[in-house]
Amino acid sequence: MMPNKYEITYTAENHYDHWVYDAYWQFLIIPMENQSQFGVEIEFYNSLYANIEYSTNGYGFKTIRIHPKKKFDNISFKANFEFFKKEENPFNFPLDLDIFKGYQMLKKLDFKICFERFLKATQFTQLEKAHETMFIFDPKTSIFDNLQALNDWTFKFIQFKTGVTDVDTLLTEIVLKKQGVCQDFTHLFCALARKNGVPTRYVSGYLNQGSGFFGDSQMHAWAEAYIPEIGWKGFDPTNNILANINHIKVCHGKDYNDCAPLKGVVYSQGRNQTSHTVTVQSQQ
Repeated sequence: MMPNKYEITYTAENHYDHWVYDAYWQFLIIPMENQSQFGVEIEFYNSLYANIEYSTNGYGFKTIRIHPKKKFDNISFKANFEFFKKEENPFNFPLDLDIFKGYQMLKKLDFKICFERFLKATQFTQLEKAHETMFIFDPKTSIFDNLQALNDWTFKFIQFKTGVTDVDTLLTEIVLKKQGVCQDFTHLFCALARKNGVPTRYVSGYLNQGSGFFGDSQMHAWAEAYIPEIGWKGFDPTNNILANINHIKVCHGKDYNDCAPLKGVVYSQGRNQTSHTVTVQSQQ
């Protein structure tokens, strides 16, 4: 099967009530290159013609850094990405794996040390004691099947609704409201998978919503879980599907903090208005 050609446009507009005399931004929005994504071409512009620097963060993902050298009260950014993505079969592993052996591996000290970063609870994946047993794995069923069941459970537990949470909302509030967006679905999935001993990482990227999927109008989030003898597999609890050709990965980390598309420090007074848009186009 021929790979799909993708074109992604990312824009950001920033307006400030007063002059900004100094500012630093870091964008984490470049599609990564891996076995299924390749040939990434990058174009990035800013309205102030400030110098653009490309660097790599602590997880090895490409970032774009901007530091304007003059004062301003408006600035806009635009990024264009073109690349190819091929479809991969998420079930490309032996179906007769030893279930007991998989669970034994999760309990080994060497395994826990190796994946410690993605087993620990973080600010956004911390559950209250009473909620830690909301979803318990069935040891008679494979880890992969349990993760699929967790994907389905999370999809049904939270109602997709914009405007009720933001990037600082914690799981305690999500569990009570049972409403949120892709970031909230992913944090809950990660928290419960980790409580069941499965290393899980938060993934940020783009979603081709042309197939009728739920997702943010800006960037999407899903999870990747490490299954012994299989490897990392992507789960999208917002849509109750496995990550596939419609999921364009940018980066991964422990939670949203590691994957925020835009981080910045702005020295100014008063209010500011920010808007973002993302368009994803696919050509087969």
